[in-house]
Amino acid sequence: MDNRTPSNPSKRNRKSDSSTDTDDLQTTTIEVSILASINKKLDLLIPLNDEIKEIRNSLEFAHQSIITLQKANQDLHKSVNTLNEQMHTVSKENKLLKETVLDLQTRSMRDNLIFSGIPEQTPDDPETNIKTFMTTHLNLPPDTVNNITFHRVHRLGKPSTKGPRPIIAKFEHFKHKELVKSKGKELKGKPYGLNDQYPKEINERRKILYPIFKENRQNNKRSSLIVDKLYIDGQLFRSSKITPWLF
Repeated sequence: MDNRTPSNPSKRNRKSDSSTDTDDLQTTTIEVSILASINKKLDLLIPLNDEIKEIRNSLEFAHQSIITLQKANQDLHKSVNTLNEQMHTVSKENKLLKETVLDLQTRSMRDNLIFSGIPEQTPDDPETNIKTFMTTHLNLPPDTVNNITFHRVHRLGKPSTKGPRPIIAKFEHFKHKELVKSKGKELKGKPYGLNDQYPKEINERRKILYPIFKENRQNNKRSSLIVDKLYIDGQLFRSSKITPWLF
């Protein structure tokens, strides 16, 4: 006879249910923990996402600003180029105008000769002085000198102790001026001078060209200095550094 107490199925079932409940509770706790962790991460991601949006917006604004600046820079570059072109045009026109004025001044002095070294007298009569000078020092016949007429003859500047003032004579006839000028070689070795009259700037240019003219003459090259242009063997002498007025 078996005296063992028969097992209680109902008790075993209760044990099994309790174990299941515990497992379910543990599972739920883990899930809640995971969800909490996910929520925490989501809570961190939300402001990060907002920051990313702000950065994106800032980048888009910066990009748009760069495009605007590039366009403004291009417009400015075009404006500068236009201004440079206008300045270049104005500079060319100004240079042309300046050369035109110089040419007109030079032409207005075409009939003039400057006599230097002729002593001043009291009273001083410049026209009589140069006519006497022509016969005495230029060896022109008196009859020829008597036929020479002038528009005007006068001393240049105010009296000074530095020596006699030059005399400027404006001839009525260009051929008379050229005749007198051709006799300039008679003054070699004498304390007198006989020269064309030019505007100040033309004289400065001639001073620059004269040493080159003289050197080429000494080297037996055919040279001629006409106003502010030097010709050597028939060719116009041009140099951007020496004769910038020709460019």
